[in-house]
Amino acid sequence: MSKKLTSRAEDYSKWYNELVVKADLAENSAVRGCMVIKPYGYAIWEKMQAELDRMFKETGHQNAYFPLFVPKSLFEAEEKNAEGFAKECAIVTHYRLQNDPDKPGKLRVDPEAKLEEELIVRPTSEAIIWNTYRGWIQSYRDLPLLINQWANVVRWEMRTRLFLRTAEFLWQEGHTAHETKAEALAEAELMNNVYATFVEKFMAIPVIQGLKTESERFAGADETYCIEALMQDGKALQAGTSHFLGQNFAKAFDVKFANKEGKQDYVWATSWGVSTRLMGALIMTHSDDNGLVLPPSLAPNQVVIVPIYKSEDDLNAITEVANKIISDLRAKHISVKYDNRTTHRPGAKFAQHELQGVPLRIAIGARDLANGTVELARRDLLTKEVVALSDLNDKIELLLKEIQDSLFNKALEFRDTHITEVDNFEEFKTVLESKTGFISAHWDGTNETEDKIKELTKATIRCIPLEGKIEPGVCVYSGNPSKRRVLFAKAY
Repeated sequence: MSKKLTSRAEDYSKWYNELVVKADLAENSAVRGCMVIKPYGYAIWEKMQAELDRMFKETGHQNAYFPLFVPKSLFEAEEKNAEGFAKECAIVTHYRLQNDPDKPGKLRVDPEAKLEEELIVRPTSEAIIWNTYRGWIQSYRDLPLLINQWANVVRWEMRTRLFLRTAEFLWQEGHTAHETKAEALAEAELMNNVYATFVEKFMAIPVIQGLKTESERFAGADETYCIEALMQDGKALQAGTSHFLGQNFAKAFDVKFANKEGKQDYVWATSWGVSTRLMGALIMTHSDDNGLVLPPSLAPNQVVIVPIYKSEDDLNAITEVANKIISDLRAKHISVKYDNRTTHRPGAKFAQHELQGVPLRIAIGARDLANGTVELARRDLLTKEVVALSDLNDKIELLLKEIQDSLFNKALEFRDTHITEVDNFEEFKTVLESKTGFISAHWDGTNETEDKIKELTKATIRCIPLEGKIEPGVCVYSGNPSKRRVLFAKAY
């Protein structure tokens, strides 16, 4: 952990990959394109999961679990969804291995064990869930049905990067059924708001809420809401999506209900999800050339205490004070770690906790005990100060809030100074290559123009913002009339 990271300015992609590994968040596995999430990385994901799960339940949702495998016939039932994910599917065709008679000690697929119907390893769960809902929904009294599941999915990506894009990843996926179109639309908007609140409040990342264009929508959706964030390298990252599915899946799986007039009608649907991609967003938004910078709300350890001593008596005296600090902080629901490892020197411990983004570090030595003080180091600013023990608890509580707010405000300032309005295509290309960030430009609403801009610049329409002024203009590429500006960017 002592080797310095490649600087962001030198090679942002290399910096990110090194940081994920050196900070003990994750590593590549023996399975192509898959990752091992290590305990420290998983601890951050667990905190994300806990907060999101609380927010889901507060909005009336319940957790359930559905199978990993989807029969191919069910997967094909909603045509657009099947086509959208077809190229990323892993498929189970056989259920048994046998010894290979030509290669002793090796195994081969048993040709007699071919499945009657092939199984898709879920890339998303709409098919298996809506087939299940057909048996759960008969009447308007069964609605709304508000279900979420925490699961893993498999999408056979060819180019992978830890957390940002892997063949298997962890996520949650909500799947809801409603009596009316208005209720389903309200649900899709509500969950997009929940995601925005979580990402801004807990991850300290400002987001822009918007709608995806038709070509960027979730396969099988009538509308896709999204939250878009901007990373330090000026690229956008889609942090979450919420889909209004209309009656598409209900019709594909024949999910009807008797309405209040006694007539049969198809239910209205939504689905929504965020994944371990949020870990990538967290890393890339706040971290620096020294390592992770974690917002206190999601840090596994908000405070770490490092003793500095020469003798066993010194350590015992420091430990007594440290235990009192730990007890006081935990009473305030502040997570704290006492790093009294004898296998590492204080300098090595400081370097590790700095690399892993612990928001506050307390160092206590024999001289500090004599003076009734500690040294308090702040990770986001890399500053240190001497604090009286009597003031420490209140100081820490204040600083944790200050760090959380400061990280958000810093990211917000960066985001807002990297939204650039342009009115012609030459300016569009110049800003994209030199300044980067979001480009606010008029678009004529056609797939042809959207595709051509992507082909020429690799920039995509990240969203049609839900807020902001709506003014007619002229498309930045085609010169045709445009109803409003949209946000373009290069993206992960």
